Amino acid sequence: MNSVSPSAAQYLGGAMQEEVLASHPETRRPPAQDPRGHFGHGAGPDGGRDGVAEPDEVDRLKAKLISAWNNVKYGWSVKSKTSFNKTSPLTLLGQTYLLNHEDEVARFSQAFVSLLWLTYRREFPQLEGSTWTTDCGWGCMLRSGQMLLAQGLLRHLLPPGWTWMGVHQLTDVDIEVLKPCSPSRSSAVSFPSFPPSRVPPQSLWGRGSGALTVTEAPRRPQRRSAETSRDRQMDATHRRLVSWFGDHPYAPFGVHQLVELGKSSGKKAGDWYGPSIVAHILRKAVAKTSEVPNLAVYVAQDCTVYKEDVMRLCDPSLLEDLSGQSSGWKSVIILVPVRLGGESLNPAYIECVKNILRLECCIGIIGGKPKHSLFFVGFQDEQLLYLDPHYCQSVVDVTQDNFPLESFHCQSPRKMSFSRMDPSCTIGFYAKNQKDFDSLCIAVSGALSSSSEEKYPIFTFVDGQGHDYGLEGQSEVPHGLPAHILPPGRLKRASKKSSMDEFVFL
Repeated sequence: MNSVSPSAAQYLGGAMQEEVLASHPETRRPPAQDPRGHFGHGAGPDGGRDGVAEPDEVDRLKAKLISAWNNVKYGWSVKSKTSFNKTSPLTLLGQTYLLNHEDEVARFSQAFVSLLWLTYRREFPQLEGSTWTTDCGWGCMLRSGQMLLAQGLLRHLLPPGWTWMGVHQLTDVDIEVLKPCSPSRSSAVSFPSFPPSRVPPQSLWGRGSGALTVTEAPRRPQRRSAETSRDRQMDATHRRLVSWFGDHPYAPFGVHQLVELGKSSGKKAGDWYGPSIVAHILRKAVAKTSEVPNLAVYVAQDCTVYKEDVMRLCDPSLLEDLSGQSSGWKSVIILVPVRLGGESLNPAYIECVKNILRLECCIGIIGGKPKHSLFFVGFQDEQLLYLDPHYCQSVVDVTQDNFPLESFHCQSPRKMSFSRMDPSCTIGFYAKNQKDFDSLCIAVSGALSSSSEEKYPIFTFVDGQGHDYGLEGQSEVPHGLPAHILPPGRLKRASKKSSMDEFVFL
């Protein structure tokens, strides 16, 4: 079945069903692994298949049936509108917007559409050691992790305030001003889809009694050649960054590479991945590639960011002379796996999550709701703003010049209540240099301790260094224990044997 074109891509409306793999666990049974390191049964010495080849064929058939079902399930789109309160501030990754004026609406739309949107894809090259040619139904957390890393790379490689030149104006869009009909439904702005037409960033908004309507935009003034050259350079950087997440075996942050790196922690194609596992996979992917040599990824352990470990990662020479400044300091993405409650989100942590998303150093949160991973990028009132990877699109050949970018950017913001958020998540931050890291420690610590309802923060920054557990034995908050940590001096390190299975996989 053909999916909806990227220009009309909308998220599926309403609550999603559980993944098809959860309903049919027997279909997730992997083929047997032979001594040569390949799944299934290979050709025998005589060149033919042995007598037990049938299960391998059955597994292939099951994979094809599941893929076909998921392509249908996630290939449909239902158009729906998301309402935004025009009197409440809207936060998007450290920036605040008040949607009571057309300029603010345009500014928000530019910022949101410029985020990279990475979704399920189909018909990509087969994942090694499996029969999968799509990640529909199982790769949503990997896609959310890709979006988190992509946001960090946008901060790292492009100037502050950068927006994608492909979509700057909302055309044929009515932004309705709804009159309040009850205390629970205040005046709001209704946000439909944004068509990905290439138009000037400045728009002229019509004014009416009941709606704000986009009308003809003014012509873009002639710019100096230096600015045009700079824009071309940023467009090339943007396109190169997108290509790193392509769905082919050689993309450094593509699904093929992430699945391969996940094997060391017992994960394979078709499995569900938790937010902590994905954090370590991203760390390994950045460390492995030569595309971004001046960037490092640090993953916190025991809900603690050890400053000396970050310094060692970003610039080992600083450990020899802590009083000096070094020009060799790498930029760093800090990922903090946490659990914000037991079986469900503890409401006491909602204000803390809001405070974190208000910080400019925050690059988002990967988590979601049970069995449904999402990438959280902001909030308004008591609802989270997110990007949803659960939309199946055809693979894009990013190795071609001028490959289409529209399917990598979302034109439809979506929201959900904080109360539906799964407690298991990973929070991301970015610091460009040592000064930014020092500021990040102060800002995040302030955000974590500003909640009057919590005696201790959900994670903390401490001097010194922790133990290197690696990907397989990463320590986390055990299931059922409080999500906050004890203050310095009372830290209790979790057992090295604690398992990722103690978390609710999204």
